Amino acid sequence: MIASYLGYLFYGNLLILSLTFMYVFRIRKLIGFQLGMNISTLAGGFTAIITGVILIYQFPLKFVIVTIVTTLIGMIVGGVFGSLFDYQTLLTGYGNGLMMGIMSPMIGAAAKNSYVFLTFLEGIFIVSLFLLVLSAKRT
Repeated sequence: MIASYLGYLFYGNLLILSLTFMYVFRIRKLIGFQLGMNISTLAGGFTAIITGVILIYQFPLKFVIVTIVTTLIGMIVGGVFGSLFDYQTLLTGYGNGLMMGIMSPMIGAAAKNSYVFLTFLEGIFIVSLFLLVLSAKRT
């Protein structure tokens, strides 16, 4: 029953991430270098983790494909958020998204479809994006 909602959860995460990106894009000139590094690292890495866990729950025997897709999503999100600031930040977000994307399907497979774990990750994801927006707003 819950497995049918995983796709909606994935799309919801992408929607929230897109709204966060649009907000950060508007105020990118006000954000310093160090906060930009943290934003790109958090966005790329955590998006890769939550995407990897959701996809491995939805497609449990497709390890290679899920790992490739998750790695690409993490690299793209980290790179896009990093490109708002400078090339070094782009590289940091890209690299963190790459590493988290490779590791996250393993985390999801080890969790063995624990929806308590998925709820925990979703909560941390939402709180992290909220803190990202809050810290960007205060600069």
